[in-house]
Amino acid sequence: MIYDYELKTRTGEMLKLSELKGKVILIVNTATGCGFTPQYEPIEQLYRDYHDQGLEILDIPCNQFGGQAPGSDDEIHEFCTLHYNTTFPQMKKADVNGENELPLYTYLKSEKGFAGFDEHELKALLEQMFSQADPEWDKKPDIKWNFTKFVVDRAGNVVARFEPTADMKKVEECIKALL
Repeated sequence: MIYDYELKTRTGEMLKLSELKGKVILIVNTATGCGFTPQYEPIEQLYRDYHDQGLEILDIPCNQFGGQAPGSDDEIHEFCTLHYNTTFPQMKKADVNGENELPLYTYLKSEKGFAGFDEHELKALLEQMFSQADPEWDKKPDIKWNFTKFVVDRAGNVVARFEPTADMKKVEECIKALL
């Protein structure tokens, strides 16, 4: 269950996800130098629009995809607040795939595997890049790129996974339905 996990915050405290019982949670792996980085803006808007109704956002910076989050936790936070006026909680930078992945991500991927990219201007490029690296890429639950989002309902169930190519309006509709 999602509430069995904990994350280290940007400032080093431990956040037990059990503290978020009864909330809708959006968990997203982010990067500051990615083509999808402008998604910080609609994510922040979700936080501002729905936080008082029970939405929590957990931003987990990750440098595993093209080295697009190279800064320190403080540098990443400064970038986000300066460029996107983010106010939602940022966790410590971490891996979401591989032997050092956060246990939370092992769980999330076991609950919602990869189901394909949505139509997007970068879809073909991403698919080509992944298929050259691994012909079986689309059959694995791994996080494929920055800004993959998981939505958890108020009971702690992982109810949706949105790839970075998903329209943020779809993410908002999912969250609104759960609040």
